[in-house]
Amino acid sequence: MQITRREMLAALGTASSLSAAKSKPMRGAFIIMATPFTESKAVDYEDLANEVKFLHRCGVHGMVWPQMASEYATLTKEERLRGMEVLVKAAKRKKPALVLGVQGANTDEALVFLRHAEKLGPDAVISMPPTEAKNLDDYRRYYGTLARETKRPFFIQTTGGAKGVTPTVEFLVELAKEYPHLGYIKEETPPVIRRLKQMAAHRPVIKSLFSGAAGREMMFEMRLGFDGTMPGAPYADFYAQIWDSFQGGRKERAREIFSKLLLLINIEQQIQGTRPYVMKKRGVFKTTVSRRNPATVPPEGMAEIDAILDLAKPYLRV
Repeated sequence: MQITRREMLAALGTASSLSAAKSKPMRGAFIIMATPFTESKAVDYEDLANEVKFLHRCGVHGMVWPQMASEYATLTKEERLRGMEVLVKAAKRKKPALVLGVQGANTDEALVFLRHAEKLGPDAVISMPPTEAKNLDDYRRYYGTLARETKRPFFIQTTGGAKGVTPTVEFLVELAKEYPHLGYIKEETPPVIRRLKQMAAHRPVIKSLFSGAAGREMMFEMRLGFDGTMPGAPYADFYAQIWDSFQGGRKERAREIFSKLLLLINIEQQIQGTRPYVMKKRGVFKTTVSRRNPATVPPEGMAEIDAILDLAKPYLRV
């Protein structure tokens, strides 16, 4: 029997993706990476690679880019494609799993990012629903088309798609039954806990259940046996330690760290620009520039953030 070169490459790619899935579990603190910018608002690819080193030293279990917290909507196609290449190179031989975001406004746009990701070979991919969709049938065609282009773990984020179109639990379970590698969910649609519990009843069809929302509910979610959280990057070492402590049976230690994390999450609600300020203060980024939020932290805001970071020092790994 003869096979074509394309068929051989596809087989090798499938084997590679399955191997990656076995070596890096889709479980734990998977950090949504921030996107660094220069003073002229260009993407700083040097700092993007440096962020991988930072997250690795923080002990996170996974890294995800680009998503909402990455300001992905402000990035051009070329910036996203180059950023993927930078991250795959920087993450090579490092412990955290790398998950690349491949969402697009429509199927054709998303396919450009997915096919590029497939060439690079991340541990998994993630996609928000298409913003140009009209109904769940459009979502079904979108994810079905993308699913046929890859065999690696594929996270479906339940938010960020078309207004007024919500992927139901039944819809997500049906997709996972048809395409087993779509059984990885990042749930952010309220009521989050109730929906996570409903999906958990469909294991092993549903393989991995994550939440977002800055990890505010992660203590309760871990108690319920869910698989992880996808928060932002500034306090990555907190999330990693909370997860590791809880899973290692040190639940009081996890709660102690979580109590300090809540102070940091809370101040983000009060002072715009907190996240980029912390990324610069921790030596990860050179600037505090953001395309989405041009706010500059005022001196009194800096003083408050610094005071909380001083309380957090015992829990910082980097």
